[in-house]
Amino acid sequence: MPLFTHGHALVIGAGGDLPGTATDAERLAGLLADPGRCAYPPAQVAVLTEAAAGRAAILTGLARLARAADRRSTAVVYFSGHGYRVASAIGEAYFLLPHGYDLARLRETAISGAELAERLAAIPAGKLLVLLDCCHAGGIGEAKAPGLACTKAPLPPEALALLAAGRGRVLIASSRGDELSYAGDPLSAFTLALAEALCGSGAARQDGYVRVADLALHAREMTPRRTGDRQHPILHFEQADNFTVAYYAAGAARPKGLPFARAPEIEPAPGAWRIRGDQINAGGPVATRGSAVNTGSGVAFVGDGNVVITGAVRGDVRRP
Repeated sequence: MPLFTHGHALVIGAGGDLPGTATDAERLAGLLADPGRCAYPPAQVAVLTEAAAGRAAILTGLARLARAADRRSTAVVYFSGHGYRVASAIGEAYFLLPHGYDLARLRETAISGAELAERLAAIPAGKLLVLLDCCHAGGIGEAKAPGLACTKAPLPPEALALLAAGRGRVLIASSRGDELSYAGDPLSAFTLALAEALCGSGAARQDGYVRVADLALHAREMTPRRTGDRQHPILHFEQADNFTVAYYAAGAARPKGLPFARAPEIEPAPGAWRIRGDQINAGGPVATRGSAVNTGSGVAFVGDGNVVITGAVRGDVRRP
C-alpha cells in the first residue's frame, strides 16, 4: 500500500482531569498512521498523552516537528484538552493546559498562546493544519483559582496571526467561544467528525484524498447535528488553499469508514458523562476506567464515563 510520505503529525491529548482527551488523541493518531487509511509513515506520527503530554514534552514535540518538516510537507498539530483565557492583576493571556498544569505557575506549566503561535510559525511545512478540541466541561473554571479569572476559550488569539503569515495555514477549533465541547465514546463530537472525514466521509471528490475543506465542512455539519445544534466548530482559513491532508483509503477511491467495533455515542450534554470529586462506595465494588471488579452487584464511578452503573461491571466502562 502507498504511504502519504510527506505527512507529519503531532497529536496531543492532555488527559488528567479530562481522560477522554487521551483517547481522542490515540484514536486520531491511529487513523493517521493506519496503512489502510491516512497512511502517514508511523515514524512521522508522534502522539503525546497523559503524563507524556506535559509542557516540556509538547514544546519538544513541536520543535521536532519543525526539524522534520520541509516545504513539501503536510503537518498536522492536534490538541485535545483545556484552553483558557486567564485574567489576573497583571493582565490577560490565553493558555493551553498540558498534563500536570499548576494554576499557581501557569507560565512554567502551561503553554501560552504566544508560545504556541511562535512554535507553529517555526514549522516550515508548506501545508499546516492546526486542530484544537478545547472548551471541555469541567476543569479549572470550576476549581478554586485565587486571583485568577478563568474563561474557557476555543483558540488563542495569537494563533490567528499565524494565518496571515502566508498560504497553507488552516486552524479549525471545536466550538465557538460561548460553547462547550461534547465528549463521546470512543471520541468527542468534534474529533469524531474529524475522524470520519479522515476516513473519507464527506469527501467532495472521491479520488482517494482528504482535503482541508472536507474536514471543515464535515465537522461543521456533523458536530451540530450530534449535539442538538449546541456545538459549532469554527474554521480560520484566510489565504490557505484547499490543500490535501491525507489519503482516506491508502490511495483507493472507495472509503473504508471508521475502524470501530461499535457505533460511536455522544453525551447528551457537556459534562453529563463526568463524575467529579470523591466517590462513596455505597454497598458494592467501585470500578474505575481501565479496571473492573466482578464480585457481585456494585456501583461504577468512571472518570470519563461519568455515569453510575449498578450491577456487575466488566472492562473499560466509559458510558451509560
